[in-house]
Amino acid sequence: MKENMPSVLAFILLFLKISLLNGQSPPGKPEIHKCRSPDKETFTCWWKPGTDGGLPTNYSLTYSKEGESTTYECPDYETSGPNSCFFSKQYTSIWKIYMITVNATNQMGSSASDPLYVDVTYIVEPEPPRNLTLEVKQLKDKKSYLWIKWAAPNITDVKTGWFTMEYEIRLKSEETDEWEIHFTGQQTHFKVFDLYPGQKYFVQTRCKPDHGYWSKWGQENSIEIPGDFALKDTTVWIIVAILSAVICLIMVWAIALKGYSMMTCILPPVPGPKIKGFDTHLLETGSPRKHKVDQRLALPGRFQKLDNAETLDS
Repeated sequence: MKENMPSVLAFILLFLKISLLNGQSPPGKPEIHKCRSPDKETFTCWWKPGTDGGLPTNYSLTYSKEGESTTYECPDYETSGPNSCFFSKQYTSIWKIYMITVNATNQMGSSASDPLYVDVTYIVEPEPPRNLTLEVKQLKDKKSYLWIKWAAPNITDVKTGWFTMEYEIRLKSEETDEWEIHFTGQQTHFKVFDLYPGQKYFVQTRCKPDHGYWSKWGQENSIEIPGDFALKDTTVWIIVAILSAVICLIMVWAIALKGYSMMTCILPPVPGPKIKGFDTHLLETGSPRKHKVDQRLALPGRFQKLDNAETLDS
């Protein structure tokens, strides 16, 4: 036996040398890419293969649970696609830690990934929200806004409190590439004001549980903001301005007429003399002696006294 040892070692070294010359080697180290649960009831893990060493390589996923010494192999390699392992409800336990490892094996040897410790409660990534609807509405003051409404994912049980879901929406106009993001909390509706009339807007939603990750952005929906809202508002204001100007002019005219009437009542014009032969200059000078009066209007005895007054004056 000892005599055959050198020949066996030489054969192994020769085989390895030939394999290396042919580019063959043990498989590279695989990497566990991600583990995700959509609903806390099932989950999937994906991995990235390493180099195959130029040889057919087999991959297997093994795991053990916290508090157990038994090692299990992946129950389903097909449901979630290549390089994945799907854990159905039968194999999913919450509040327990999974220690997961991916192994790669070929004719030249084997390798294993770094272990990943998983708690299903904290790897939840739900499906996006559904039934996204968009509608343009108006307030009582005729101001328009965009009404956005959606529903929770089908597979998440929000009503019973099994999930506490939070939401975000994002929107952008067709004239820009930047999204405007709004956090809405737990409500499944949102109002957006100050949108540009005549422009088309695109909207998406996503959700996140109390423990876990944001879902992918949901299906995009779009709506065009009517341009007649701004036109209607402008027309209304123009009409209001014209009516206000007309009312002001009418009020000024009425006040002017009323003021003229009041002045006429307070300070009426002095009527001219109605007596024939009366000289109006008598009012201006205040002295009737220098002026002659029509004697046909004189009373008997009146001018006798005046004549005596003239004698005295002379």
